[in-house]
Amino acid sequence: MKMRKLLFMTAAVLLSHFGFAQDAPIESLAGRGNTKIRVGGFGAPGIKFTTFDDQLGILLGGYAGVMLNSRLMLGAGAYALVNNIEAPRTNALDPTLYWNMWYTGFVPEYTIRSNKLFHMAVGALIGGGGVMKNERYKGYDETESIDYSGFFVGEPHVNFEMNITSYLRLAVGGSYRFVSGSNTTGITDEKLSGPAAHFTIKAGRF
Repeated sequence: MKMRKLLFMTAAVLLSHFGFAQDAPIESLAGRGNTKIRVGGFGAPGIKFTTFDDQLGILLGGYAGVMLNSRLMLGAGAYALVNNIEAPRTNALDPTLYWNMWYTGFVPEYTIRSNKLFHMAVGALIGGGGVMKNERYKGYDETESIDYSGFFVGEPHVNFEMNITSYLRLAVGGSYRFVSGSNTTGITDEKLSGPAAHFTIKAGRF
């Protein structure tokens, strides 16, 4: 009888302790269980000045995504070559052809001390793209892509940013584009790869 009473009291104490423990936040590697995650997002159109086939290349594009806790952004981006860079001719009688390149991919980015007037962000674009030759001065429907090939691209970047308003930021920075797997005649992975300086406008909820 005493043993039964002791077991009952022990069980009651354990159950009451368990009930109180459940009210406390759960700790884990990701933080406390009841921590609220602030969700925002932004779009970031930009221009890049880079090397392409040992010449100056201008890329237009940008990236956008969801931002968590004003730090981690997960999104996607895309860029394309917009200035005319003449491709080498295999025959003097061939028409003038120009290089065309594009790439797109997943973009993670981490912002350091986002609330400060001046801060920085680091990230990367990981994906794929294509390179080809075409007669740039023809209409879109008449343009024929010649010698197209696809490639893998990885492009880490760093931004130095300034908050203009709570929803608008200006960023300047640099990146390096690593290209692998292209096989278009007249250009190599090394000439498709290269450093870039960029100017970006970020707009959204940070």
